[in-house]
Amino acid sequence: MKIFGLTGWSGSGKTTLIVSLIPALVRRGLTVSTMKHAHKGFDIDHPGKDSFNHRLSGATEVLVSSPLRWALMHELRGEDEPTLDDLLPKMSPVDLLLVEGFKRQPHPKLEVWRAAVGKPLIAPTDPSIVAVASDGPVPESPVPVLRLDDAEAVADLVVARAVPV
Repeated sequence: MKIFGLTGWSGSGKTTLIVSLIPALVRRGLTVSTMKHAHKGFDIDHPGKDSFNHRLSGATEVLVSSPLRWALMHELRGEDEPTLDDLLPKMSPVDLLLVEGFKRQPHPKLEVWRAAVGKPLIAPTDPSIVAVASDGPVPESPVPVLRLDDAEAVADLVVARAVPV
């Protein structure tokens, strides 16, 4: 399995890019999975659902299965947040794992950057960023700049720069 990351400030368009990038990679015959880091707590479950009540009552893990999909939720219950390296073995093998977030990890990454977000470019201080995708020019970029709306060019970069896990 190979890994490649997308990073950038909130609101820059990372998820939008990933949603257009996955089909471009799948068309190339690759199997693709994603892993996303959330800075705040999140819920994929809803009050009133059995699995939510299982977690609420104290279960450390709850696995939900159906004919269409299954999901495993793990409550940390005071444990340290797992690292990317801790989480990688939990993923089923695929050709390519796209990682959104985990910006401090050293795997190769594409920075998604928009001037309108009003945040500084990360690439000048992060050697793991190999390119920037933007909706406009980024003259201060120390790495190549791709158009944010060009999923095929981004897919070319991802395939070329992804590294084995």
